[in-house]
Amino acid sequence: MAFQGWKGDFVGFFRGLELDNSKSYFEAHREQYERDVRKPMEELVAELTPLLGPAKVFRINRDLRFSADKSPYKTNLAAVVGPLYIHLDARLFYLATGAHMPSGAWLTRYRQAVAGDAGADLARRVARMRAAGLNVGGNELKTAPRGYAADHPRIELLRWREVGVGRRFQLEPWIATPAVKDRVIATWEAMRPLADWLSEHVPQV
Repeated sequence: MAFQGWKGDFVGFFRGLELDNSKSYFEAHREQYERDVRKPMEELVAELTPLLGPAKVFRINRDLRFSADKSPYKTNLAAVVGPLYIHLDARLFYLATGAHMPSGAWLTRYRQAVAGDAGADLARRVARMRAAGLNVGGNELKTAPRGYAADHPRIELLRWREVGVGRRFQLEPWIATPAVKDRVIATWEAMRPLADWLSEHVPQV
């Protein structure tokens, strides 16, 4: 079936789960979850796959093995399509791309690229994306990374420990329409300069 938006009461489902994060609640509302939450996400990413690449919709079950929080379920649904991350919860719709929790080896290569000839191009791309209203950056060091001067002209980019760009959308009537797909594609095109730079200069290995 073609993606039509999130037409069901997904907000009510997530709010209920926030109040009662239990297996009994989830099982009582499983049909609502499958119909109003997960199915539209699966339809959306299926339509985006030809443009962006392979897709995966994450499970709503939390991995409790190493967590002090034993709540069994996430209060959101997320997916990835190629390099694009998609998130939906009771309050917002969120899109992002970049390097989330990268390895130390990857960060070393990233900082070498930023300090090198390609860094000025990244700085220009970041400035343009910010001017377009996107949130660019990541968890960052409080000081300069080892081996780099605190007054380096691109010190902000060097301090990043994650490298990403995202945009948050409030839940408005368009979320229940096929227009979601157009918003996703337009936002991806606006965020793509970062993804392209990372792919060229700091490819995942």
